[in-house]
Amino acid sequence: MKIAIISDVHANLEALKATIKDIKSKKIDKIYCLGDIIAKGYHPHECIEIIQKECEIALCGNCDRHFTDSPKDFKIKNEEEIKRWENINKKLTKKELDYLKKLPYSYEFYLSGSLVRLFHATPEADNVAIINQDPIEDKYKMFLPSQKTMSNKEADIVIYGHIHHQYLDKLYNKTLVNTGSVGNSYCLIRNKEKDSDVREIRQANYVILEGKFGDKEYSDTLSINLVRVPYDVEKELDVEEGYEKEEFDYEILNGTYRNMKKIKNNFERLGINFENF
Repeated sequence: MKIAIISDVHANLEALKATIKDIKSKKIDKIYCLGDIIAKGYHPHECIEIIQKECEIALCGNCDRHFTDSPKDFKIKNEEEIKRWENINKKLTKKELDYLKKLPYSYEFYLSGSLVRLFHATPEADNVAIINQDPIEDKYKMFLPSQKTMSNKEADIVIYGHIHHQYLDKLYNKTLVNTGSVGNSYCLIRNKEKDSDVREIRQANYVILEGKFGDKEYSDTLSINLVRVPYDVEKELDVEEGYEKEEFDYEILNGTYRNMKKIKNNFERLGINFENF
């Protein structure tokens, strides 16, 4: 069984179309999505439609939840956040809002003996960023169950999205994988003198799992492949207007986050001097 895991489409239609085309060329059996179908980009309707059609399982990301919740259900800090919520929420149809609201939090299955668990960010929260520089014990918590997971077992393989930074790590005989982002891929560690061509990072990212689906015995091969797919970035950004267009275009073209001060603060929280990069 081949399973494609995608995440963080962020309404980027060209990236999603290129990803689905690549997945189909590889004769994948199932496609699962880890959320954040909407927000940032310009084509939420088309992307929701494709995810509904192509994905057997789709989970809820923090953007899917945030922009379908009532403003009464969360704290908005300033007028800019209110305008952003209204702009994204009001563009969605009632049918689309209902679909996003009903997306489950987590999903899990056995593959060639390993318990694989999927969620958007962490077992307990959809908006907490665990990056590959985080302490080992914080990463270990990613494998623990919560009230939001399907079972109360520790997972062997965890696959998540949210941070838009594709990577694979091993700890305590477990495997932690981030899919990267289909529609908003970026690299957090940047330096003008050391960076490779930006086209190395500004591609659609996803993961392919291959193994014996549903098998609890270690009886067959299991493989994990990190995939990147080029897409027509300029075509995607060729729209006359869009809310936060300047910020989104900057991220897509440069393969980086719009607010590097926030990233710097996160690294400093970990005791890492961001300036040393």
